Amino acid sequence: MCESNKNDVEWVYYCHRPEWSDIEPIPQDDGPYPVVQIAYSEKFKDIFNYFRAVLAKREISERALKLSEDAASVNSSNYTVWHYRRILLKELKKDLNEELEYIRLVIEDNPKNYQVWHHRQVLVDWLKDPSKEKKFTERILADDPKNYHAWQHRQWVIKEFNLWDDELDFVNELLTDDIRNNSAWNQRFFVINTVGISDEVLDREIKYTLDCIQKAPNNESPWNYLRGILRDRGLSKIPEVTEFTEKLYESGCRSPHLLGFMIDIREESLLANTTMEDLRKTLDLCSLLAKKHDVIRKEYWEYIANNLQNLYAEDEKSEEHQDVLL
Repeated sequence: MCESNKNDVEWVYYCHRPEWSDIEPIPQDDGPYPVVQIAYSEKFKDIFNYFRAVLAKREISERALKLSEDAASVNSSNYTVWHYRRILLKELKKDLNEELEYIRLVIEDNPKNYQVWHHRQVLVDWLKDPSKEKKFTERILADDPKNYHAWQHRQWVIKEFNLWDDELDFVNELLTDDIRNNSAWNQRFFVINTVGISDEVLDREIKYTLDCIQKAPNNESPWNYLRGILRDRGLSKIPEVTEFTEKLYESGCRSPHLLGFMIDIREESLLANTTMEDLRKTLDLCSLLAKKHDVIRKEYWEYIANNLQNLYAEDEKSEEHQDVLL
């Protein structure tokens, strides 16, 4: 017998509904000795007891569709609920635009729920209509600019339906509002890297990124972005970047991201042309990071320093030895 719940005064339990009298509910079976007994509410147990029964019968009906909505209302993360609902939508030939509006409301209440975003993606794919998606994700991101699920959905829509126009403008707006928005930096790289990095685009992006670093050198995101756009060209191959880091260092900046980037540049240079002076300067940077500016990763920088010494100090000694022999 279902018990009433003061939080659900208007709720009528399925076990009290005459139209469901033909269904024998299936209770959840956690076995005789459940490790962790979850205290489900009576409403939750009632809904899912009937949901399991309908699922077992593979019932295709309007009442099953409504039941799936009730099930989602108490557990929106349940994959089986959404999967079964999609089967019902197709079999009952329901209006998918109405479903899109329904899932909009669900997402707004559960914006960090993977299953609800996946449900929306499937609907958009079925409809072949992405016209609402960019605006919708913008509204979600306005409340939480780093919502991973909203960004993932937006990227899928853009790539699936070739909606690249104005995306960089949107990212620029976000970074103008918050230069430390790492999700916006990630989206910028997604756009640039997917469309392609021509020489003209690279020059523009380098200038933009260096300007952002100048404003906030302790912000890790633009440093990582710079690494990303230069990975095919080489960090040490762009004089503008090397000069920028040296001047920033000379100005007194000791951001660990600056020092780490300088080490990466010099490590590339050492590979091409090893000198004891360059090696010493690089090891000094490692020491600065390990002892003062990035102590939490002390062991990492000590490892980098030891690795550089093992690789290049021996090479330099060998060259000096050959010079003596000659």
